[in-house]
Amino acid sequence: MALINYLTTIKFGFGEIAGIEADLASYGIKKPLIVADKGVVAIGLIAGVQKGSATLAAAPVFDATPTNPTEAAVLEALALYKQNDCDGLVAIGGGSPIDLAKGVALLATHDGPLETYAAILGGIPKVSASVAPVIAVPTTSGTGSEVGRAALITLNDGRKLGFISPYLIPKLAICDPELTLGLPGWLTAATGMDAVTHCIETYLSPRENPPAEAIALDGLKRAVAHIERATKDGSDREARKEMMMAALQGGLTFQKGLGAVHALSHPLGGLKEVSLHHGTLNAVLLPAVLRFNEPESKAKYAEIRKALGLATDADLAVWIADLTARLGMPKNLTEMKVPRGVVAAISEAAVKDHSTASNPRAATAADYAAMLEASF
Repeated sequence: MALINYLTTIKFGFGEIAGIEADLASYGIKKPLIVADKGVVAIGLIAGVQKGSATLAAAPVFDATPTNPTEAAVLEALALYKQNDCDGLVAIGGGSPIDLAKGVALLATHDGPLETYAAILGGIPKVSASVAPVIAVPTTSGTGSEVGRAALITLNDGRKLGFISPYLIPKLAICDPELTLGLPGWLTAATGMDAVTHCIETYLSPRENPPAEAIALDGLKRAVAHIERATKDGSDREARKEMMMAALQGGLTFQKGLGAVHALSHPLGGLKEVSLHHGTLNAVLLPAVLRFNEPESKAKYAEIRKALGLATDADLAVWIADLTARLGMPKNLTEMKVPRGVVAAISEAAVKDHSTASNPRAATAADYAAMLEASF
């Protein structure tokens, strides 16, 4: 049996954010908590959204979201939520504020501790429909978290774990490309490669879901056709729109599961020694994982080459590496200042990560160590 489920309500297009006051009323949210980060506050995005909504203008704002969401930040935002008797959340920003809002929405209605609900610890069935409502407003084009059923959160003990449930999918995603105009080039590239990776990994997942695979291939084509334009010119409206759609499509395919890239990037993102951007990590790790998976995925690799207009014998790993080089991204983990001493621990963590189960080729800790070494 194939379980196929799509998914939530999405408003997509330039100017869609203008209707958020009516959207809040539609979902019965009268006292929202805005979850953001200091970056989107500093550039005026939060203030701009608040101008169009009396409800949001009066709402408390939690802007202390870390680059990689943490349990400590979830608990800090939860305290603000409870202090103000909030009844829902509006997450504005990239994947980090959206994931953090999901963690708050969960603990606002479920007893802690947070790790109780981690996927690899048997937490999926413990998440109920009582999760507080979330409206997600992405301001980057990459994570797909606005339609994703998962939140990635680093616990206080350093473990970066996935919290997965259909009840964690935001009730509404407002995807307004206007909010991404002028995004810095490096962040456009990093988040865009996150979308590319999502589309590739979900397409390669062995789980049966032909609609998701069609969406993943279409998203991949859109992303690779527009990521360089969007990176070079932040005001390119067509490129911004297409990248936001590609990111959304990557998120719509998450139910197929991801793979070895994310099994590695999740624990790497939890390192305390260095702060690592998730999308950049995925871009650096993707070539080594593509080489590892090719023996089990020859037919799908051929379909990817066809979709991208590549030669039938093109090396996808080399093609991805060349793309990221043109985008000016780091070439390897060494340039990202990842300490080589973490290889063993990250490899063991990757085996336990929930994304390992949907990688097309079974991977051991030794396999993961080899992929990491090839990425230095």
